[in-house]
Amino acid sequence: MTDQRNRLQGIGMGFLAGWVDTFGFVALFGLFTAHVTGNFVLIGVALADASKASILLKFLAFPAFIAGVALTRLLQVACDKRKLPALRPALLLQLLLLAGFMVCGLLASPIGDTVTPLAMAAGLLGTAAMGAHSASSRLLLANLAPTSMMTGNVTQLVIDSVDVLRGAGDGATSARCGKFFWPVAAFGLGAIGAAFAYLSFGFLALLVPLAILCAELALARDTPVV
Repeated sequence: MTDQRNRLQGIGMGFLAGWVDTFGFVALFGLFTAHVTGNFVLIGVALADASKASILLKFLAFPAFIAGVALTRLLQVACDKRKLPALRPALLLQLLLLAGFMVCGLLASPIGDTVTPLAMAAGLLGTAAMGAHSASSRLLLANLAPTSMMTGNVTQLVIDSVDVLRGAGDGATSARCGKFFWPVAAFGLGAIGAAFAYLSFGFLALLVPLAILCAELALARDTPVV
């Protein structure tokens, strides 16, 4: 039962991360809400091309991501001092930040070529939400594979798959393959779904990750910090 729950949780959170990251890129001037490395690349591009009006958004996305991580860590520490489980409060923080992302995006729509204050707020709230998501993955869901950083997941998955195929793997290797495969697949599906959903529904498409977080909140139970 625990293994099945972990798998479903990894799938849900991976799908959410892929959805939100792609959604930010499509809706907000190529902003990666969950991919700090990608934003560094885009900052370099924007600096080289003065016509890129979204450079300030790319710069501010980094401290917004850091703020999401820091808030989650402080929330966890506060819960630990009171001997309370921190997963539900951390999920609620993500939910509130993502809801702010959606509301600001709806108010800023239609998004034009200029980064308006509301569009800026939407992007920064989305980035902070994914900072909270990444911190929760590391601090409170360490039994799962990371759900927003797929490069490491794919690397580990390929290493383990090669070992299984050459007959050098054991039961733990096969289990790791499953642990890393499902978040990667879910992230990819979320990314594809978000691109189509934004074109059809605009910022209302963020109701999908909000629904996932609501389900996680309903099912969350005390998860030990690893």
